[in-house]
Amino acid sequence: MDYALQRRALLADVHAGRVGLIQACDASPYLLRAAKYHGEVTELSCPICRRERLTRVHYIYGDRLGTLSGQAKTERELISMDGRASEFNVYEVEVCRSCSWNHLIVSYVLGAERADAAAKPTGRAARN
Repeated sequence: MDYALQRRALLADVHAGRVGLIQACDASPYLLRAAKYHGEVTELSCPICRRERLTRVHYIYGDRLGTLSGQAKTERELISMDGRASEFNVYEVEVCRSCSWNHLIVSYVLGAERADAAAKPTGRAARN
């Protein structure tokens, strides 16, 4: 799902003065830390301060991820996990490490249910 329309509406509200910078630039210390260590710098400059390029952070969530759920991952790690893990959700957040602007930009599903595990008959089904 793409959140570009919400982003544009929020930025319009900020520039029109309907939303304050405190509400728009509210990245948590955890998000800023994730941007520093796990984020990937983009070519886009911050739409609020225009001092720094935005950093993209990917968070993963999934019932079968165990302790990995909720962690920030790099794109390289996501590619690796895509072929090995069960389905999980990825949320991409853009963040400015200078002014703390942040916004969810896109979410999608990676991984796959194990087709071989789903196709294997159980002991009971094999006997019938």
